[in-house]
Amino acid sequence: MFESAIALVEEHAALEQQMADPTVASTPDRLREVNTRYAALAPVVTAYRGWVVATDDLAAARELAEEDPAFAEEIPALTATVEACAEHLRRLLIPRDPDDDRDVILEVKAGEGGEESALFAGDLLRMYLRYAEQRGWRTEILDATESDLGGYKDVQVAVKAKGTPGPGEAPWARLKYEGGVHRVQRVPVTESQGRIHTSAAGVWVMPEAEEVEVTIDPNDLRIDVFRSSGPGGQSVNTTDSAVRITHLPTGTVVSCQNEKSQLQNRESAMRVLRARLHQVAADAAAAEAHDARASQVRTVDRSERIRTYNFPENRIADHRTGYKAYNLDTVLGGELDPVVRSAIEADEAARLASAGEP
Repeated sequence: MFESAIALVEEHAALEQQMADPTVASTPDRLREVNTRYAALAPVVTAYRGWVVATDDLAAARELAEEDPAFAEEIPALTATVEACAEHLRRLLIPRDPDDDRDVILEVKAGEGGEESALFAGDLLRMYLRYAEQRGWRTEILDATESDLGGYKDVQVAVKAKGTPGPGEAPWARLKYEGGVHRVQRVPVTESQGRIHTSAAGVWVMPEAEEVEVTIDPNDLRIDVFRSSGPGGQSVNTTDSAVRITHLPTGTVVSCQNEKSQLQNRESAMRVLRARLHQVAADAAAAEAHDARASQVRTVDRSERIRTYNFPENRIADHRTGYKAYNLDTVLGGELDPVVRSAIEADEAARLASAGEP
């Protein structure tokens, strides 16, 4: 572990020299690449230096204790500090998800439960929008199909970081754990007897891919245009501005009708299509590699119910991590970090366990 940390410390120093190189500074793409890597390595460097200092302090205390027994009293605390520093460093050295610095496209779809499910999908969308606002991210609704009562049958939103986020702070690094089926238990607005119903909505999170990363042959696309419609099918547009794109090799279908311009809808649909194809390729690569070490959180089947939102008890429970709290109202208000943190910690624990396997 420490050999790899030393190598990263040396790389960090080399990157610092490159940042001062006029040739690198005059090449924006290269400078951005160097800055991103430099920032990613900074926590490892800090943790390694902290471990070195703690180790030196422990060695000094042991040496002094041979001459003065009073120093022996410091050894247990210093030993605990060294172990804590080593554990922190070990976690930072876990191989990172290569997509962790990406923005995301997030989809929320109504599922079981009809109109109530669509209303819950709207609740989830607002939760993510408020969470993004708290973290200083930008959001853009790419496409939305509303239900009759104001919920969402389907909605797609792009979530983008501002500037260069720190390690583990980009949208994908934190939202990737949200993919799956979210279950709600509450009395629907359509229920006259006051009975609690259970319904569900699905969330799909994809890292946003750049055009240069996903090659799409125009001959592989079938593009259909149609008139966009609002709740209940009522026409809200008199021109064929809505766009449906079918990627023939994979059968992937994306449609967008949120914008008034056919060109804008086509661009939005292509963004979603690139993200979906990028995710399909990533999933295929992981399956081909038989990556048994992959995060238990990341690899849950999308049909699995990952979380339950119980309104009568004001309770939220994540079934993958065991997280449970009775502050559902604040979570839906955007205070999602504790829930996300439980998924990150479960992911790290699984990676650490796998890293220790022969």
